[in-house]
Amino acid sequence: MQQSDNLLQSLSQCFLQTLAPNPEPRKQAEAFLRQAADLPGYGIAVLQLVSGSTLDEQIRQAAAVNFKNHVKYRWEISDPDAISTFTPIPDPEKEQIKGLILGLMLTAPQKIQSQLSEALASISSHDFPQKWQSLLPELVSSLSSSSDYKVIHGILQTVNSIFKKFKYQYKSSELYRDLKYCLNGFAAPLLDIFLKTGQLIASNQDLPAVLKPLFESQRLCCRIFYSLNFQELPEFFEDHLDEWMGEFHKYLTYTNPLLKETDPEKESVVDQLKAAICENINLYMEKNEEEFKDYLTGFATDVWSLLMDVSLLPSYDRLATTAIRFLTTVSKSVHHSLFSSAETLKQICECIVIPNVRIRGEDEELFEMDHVEYIRRDMEGSDTDTRRRMACELVKGLSVHYKEQVTSMFSTYVKGMIDKYAANPIENWKEKDCAIYLVVSLAPRQVTGGATGTDLVNVEQFFVSQIVPELQSQDINDQPLLKADALKFVTTFRSQIPKAMALAVFPNVIRFIVAESCVLHSYAAGCVEKLLLLKNDRQPRFAPADVAPFLQPLLANLFSALKLPESQENAYVMKCIMRVFSSADIGPIATQCLAQLAAILGQVCKNPTNPSFNHYLFEAVAAVVRKSFERDPEVVAAFESILFPVIQVVLQDDITEFAPYVFQILAQLIESRRPPLPSVYISLLAPSLNMTLWQRPANVPALVRLLQAYLQKAPEEIIHGNQLTQVLGVFQKLIYSRSTDHQGFFILNTVVENLSYQTLSPYIGQIWNVLFYRLQNQRTVKFIKSLIVFSSLSVVKYGHTVVAESINAIQPNLFLMILEQVWIPNLSFITGDLECKLCSVAATKLLSESPVLLADSAVATWGKFLNSVVTLLVRPEEERVNEETDVPDLDEFVGYATVYAQLHNAGKREEDPVKEVKDPKEYLVNSLMRLSSQYPGKFPSIILQHLEAPNQTGLAQLCSTYRRTLV
Repeated sequence: MQQSDNLLQSLSQCFLQTLAPNPEPRKQAEAFLRQAADLPGYGIAVLQLVSGSTLDEQIRQAAAVNFKNHVKYRWEISDPDAISTFTPIPDPEKEQIKGLILGLMLTAPQKIQSQLSEALASISSHDFPQKWQSLLPELVSSLSSSSDYKVIHGILQTVNSIFKKFKYQYKSSELYRDLKYCLNGFAAPLLDIFLKTGQLIASNQDLPAVLKPLFESQRLCCRIFYSLNFQELPEFFEDHLDEWMGEFHKYLTYTNPLLKETDPEKESVVDQLKAAICENINLYMEKNEEEFKDYLTGFATDVWSLLMDVSLLPSYDRLATTAIRFLTTVSKSVHHSLFSSAETLKQICECIVIPNVRIRGEDEELFEMDHVEYIRRDMEGSDTDTRRRMACELVKGLSVHYKEQVTSMFSTYVKGMIDKYAANPIENWKEKDCAIYLVVSLAPRQVTGGATGTDLVNVEQFFVSQIVPELQSQDINDQPLLKADALKFVTTFRSQIPKAMALAVFPNVIRFIVAESCVLHSYAAGCVEKLLLLKNDRQPRFAPADVAPFLQPLLANLFSALKLPESQENAYVMKCIMRVFSSADIGPIATQCLAQLAAILGQVCKNPTNPSFNHYLFEAVAAVVRKSFERDPEVVAAFESILFPVIQVVLQDDITEFAPYVFQILAQLIESRRPPLPSVYISLLAPSLNMTLWQRPANVPALVRLLQAYLQKAPEEIIHGNQLTQVLGVFQKLIYSRSTDHQGFFILNTVVENLSYQTLSPYIGQIWNVLFYRLQNQRTVKFIKSLIVFSSLSVVKYGHTVVAESINAIQPNLFLMILEQVWIPNLSFITGDLECKLCSVAATKLLSESPVLLADSAVATWGKFLNSVVTLLVRPEEERVNEETDVPDLDEFVGYATVYAQLHNAGKREEDPVKEVKDPKEYLVNSLMRLSSQYPGKFPSIILQHLEAPNQTGLAQLCSTYRRTLV
């Protein structure tokens, strides 16, 4: 692309139009820029606009943003699917850009500088340092020669962006190579600029305009320090530890009224620096404790003093949380004795923990104005950086070594708060909120998310005395925050609350589902959902009969909640609806419920915006379909009349977000039908085989699920419609990719299950060729396991003779070669109950019936095969599979049964392909007994010769169990 004046003028106009409020010129400009970006030289042309000091700054800013995105998506394209969307930047142009960007970035206005800095960091993530050796020396040279802190800020901001990878990437030889290069080139200049800036700060105490950029640069130096020290303590920093720690101490105790912010929401530059220093000393406390110990007492005092004075205003939140995190790290370490005295513990709890746990006006405002963010922080655990959560983490840290003292103290605090509340509930409601928060947050958690109990209070007594009264309050909209606390308590301690007590408050909880507060009715829905999910000995604690008395008002309130302001797409409410349909007996009202769900689905089809809500909506549909068909298969026609109009909208309008869901629901409906399928389903078969649909990765598992349903319910229609070739074409496409090969096996397994060998025989040679080609060129443990499962299924469905002959038709003796090199060495890696049973039965059939294995020349192979089968049957799964070497290739999509279930309630039912064999262990023993009778004296010696010691013992125990004697 030639950078002519006319072209630059056109680009300039386009960037201006991208800012236009009118969508039409904006879309035209964006389309032009997308096309122009594919041309060589585009990046250089945009950089020329960015550098044009005479241009409107809005145009330069828009061009800078465009350039940042241009290099982000086009510098290196590793995703093959993205190549069709983005044309890569040519290598010569890349070199031109690298030669221009640094100088331009350093001289640009701040807003443009930040965009170019991000673009430079994006480039460096691919090229630095190996393909961009000149970058670091240029940065160091500019840093040492400049006294302009605007330029220095740009350099440090860029270096910070480049060095961040040392925090986020896994350890590797390449990472350490790059880290060493950066340390050699920048560790000393970093200390120099940090000390130099410190001197300037000391000499400009009365000039806030001068001080602010200096403190910002110090903060960036601290962030770079963190990145360079993250992996391990570098030698340079160890040698200069006194200098760094001395400066850190100076700034932690620094005060200057002139630099305080008047805006309560805005963090001052001093506090930003202090927070960065707290993160640095916390890193050293965690990773370099031995080298840091001489400085620890001083820093603990600094941070302690800081927290005693820090304001509760939001602008101090980050400083408070980073400081508390440092004390928490110290409390868990070998230096915990710093907090050993009773007076120290009391001061921490009363002066640091309690003030930071108490709810603030900002929290109340968040509760009322942004329910999504409040719930995300409070219930979903994303509040790891909030004062409340960090204060509780400090308590947990102190409890590691001083559990009795801390527990006794906080039990007293909780009782005192409850007493204050009781004395004046209206004025002191925050005391009760704080008490409940402490009890809930300090409780040890189970893996499933609920609490295991608490030492602060007696859960049942606290529930009866403090929680039940909140739930029984007549006005559901009065003091919603306390009611939300109560619901959170029930949700957290659900497994400790006796069933009878929980059932007694169920009607009260249901009332809150229609409360005005979004947080409150979301918590109520979440509470019901978690209670219904609770299990005792793998059985639901609340059976359908327990839910039946509340079912009608519960569903009425849940659907009413979806009409409340800001809750039309409330994911917590929809998840609760889904759980109710999964848990309760909705038979008499199933059609009515499905109609309501279909109406909601019709609305969200117009503008899908909330993925979580949409997911649970389809789960709810699937739950109604599943539960209803289990009870009465005849309802399918009524359900189809409700669902088909919405399904048609999704497919015709190509609503890509919903297509995978619809395919799964269709599979569910097909599986509920008795053959022959109605013509409406048959008409959808051909479109479902259209390869365009299969090119979308999100569609693949759902389309496989749908195709399995067709193979199960309409195999004759597939054969007569000459569509088996297309089905196998889909299998072949999927099998060649490591990410979808398991899906190809799902199709192949279903073909074997439902089609005769006579039908499949014309294709079997090509099938084996495809599988063995993939085996030879790109084998993984996942693929091998799936191949063994498929081969085993073929043996039990078509017979060992057919399998051996069809494989040998590819190449003489190939069957025995596959057995020896693939099947036998990997059989013990099979996991899953159905898969293990299938593979062991197939192997037993081969051992006891196959002439290939019973030949005298195959004695050693027979013995090894038996050893693998016995390992599969008698050893625990974790003992069998611990030799797998490419575990990263394994995922949950392994085996015979389709375990992919984006919609859990629409999952394919697992069917036992060898259900005629009740016990695979007994089947093996009986088969070996028959062999011993047919070949007296031969097999006992082979068994003893080839079985490993644990397997000899295991087989002997099996024989004893079934009262058989082999040896």
